[in-house]
Amino acid sequence: MRILISGASVAGPVLAYWLTRYGFAVTVVERAPSLRKTGGHAVDLFRPAMDISEKMGVLPRIERMVTGTTALTAYREGKRGVRVDLSKVFLATSDRHVEIMRDDLSEIYYDATSQDVEYVFGDSITSISEDGEVTFERGAPRRFDVIVGADGLHSNVRRLTFGDESAFTHHIGAYLAVLSVPNYLGLDGETIMHLRPGKSAGFYGAKHLDDGRAVFLFRNETPLEYHHRDVGRQKELLRERFAGTHPQVDRWLSELDGSAAFYFDAITQLRMDTWSRGRVTLAGDAGYCPGPAVGGSTSLAVLGAYVLAGELAEAGGDHARAFAACEREMGDLVDQSRAFALGAAKALIPSGALGVWGLVQGARLISALPAGVSRALAKLNSKGVRMHDSMTIREYATRVPSV
Repeated sequence: MRILISGASVAGPVLAYWLTRYGFAVTVVERAPSLRKTGGHAVDLFRPAMDISEKMGVLPRIERMVTGTTALTAYREGKRGVRVDLSKVFLATSDRHVEIMRDDLSEIYYDATSQDVEYVFGDSITSISEDGEVTFERGAPRRFDVIVGADGLHSNVRRLTFGDESAFTHHIGAYLAVLSVPNYLGLDGETIMHLRPGKSAGFYGAKHLDDGRAVFLFRNETPLEYHHRDVGRQKELLRERFAGTHPQVDRWLSELDGSAAFYFDAITQLRMDTWSRGRVTLAGDAGYCPGPAVGGSTSLAVLGAYVLAGELAEAGGDHARAFAACEREMGDLVDQSRAFALGAAKALIPSGALGVWGLVQGARLISALPAGVSRALAKLNSKGVRMHDSMTIREYATRVPSV
């Protein structure tokens, strides 16, 4: 049984790993000419994704590549910095958690599959027929039994199968931007952040990176006018929002035009009645993005890929049965992640000065408490900050598909 996956970032390689293990023939097509090597931005892996990575045999490598960020100094306007012990904050949210650069994580998952999976870089799907005939921008047409869109929030497979993304996106009033900046402050395991009502700008260094990352979060209740591939317009919007916030922030913005890594997008949720149609299904942010940076989307993508592969194996390759089972298994988890993301966006980007004060004081309180106390308090609410840690994974029996 031949399966085509579009996207080689996180969900795609994880899905490819498990499908190959279950005996499927897998091809991954990726629009980019090669794996990205700029580091990207930091992402979080919580317990379910850690458990799955351990099953894949890649957890030791992931743990060697963590960012090592353990401290935060937060600055409110005109106030002295407040020091926060991030290691205690992380312990409050998860008993098993790492922060890693997204491109490093993608490379680790890719390396775990590159010997057994056909990867086609520098190409993209242009059409998908009901019987599985797929055409490409560059390659010759090919036929597949199943096609999976694991190609992110702006999924090409979703557009071809379900229509324009505007029908499924839900703006939650926030934006995220990340750019690489020379680590002129020499930060190692530390983040500094300038907080203002409706926006924040931070800077961190990470192990294995020669440079640092500047991270910007801001609120905008109505969607901004730009195309997701129009980098020039995105940089213009970022400058307009943050110029003059603080001299340090202006220093970071001065690197915009020469930055090796840049990301800008709305923190958007995808809401679809189904992730599947015919032979096509979606995985990760392409189908159920809860909101980048606030909804645990990377961990959810790893879990969703694992579940989809397991359900296809249990169904003996019957894609209709497997797709329905996957949506049943993941539906409540996706809903919980969306609800969590809505609250997290409001908490992390307060609209008023009082909210900024509360955010800083809350983080300082957690870091001041003994780790065991803060973790015990957080465990009282499995749908709050411990929500991602409370997700469980099923065991799927290895089974060669019968069709």
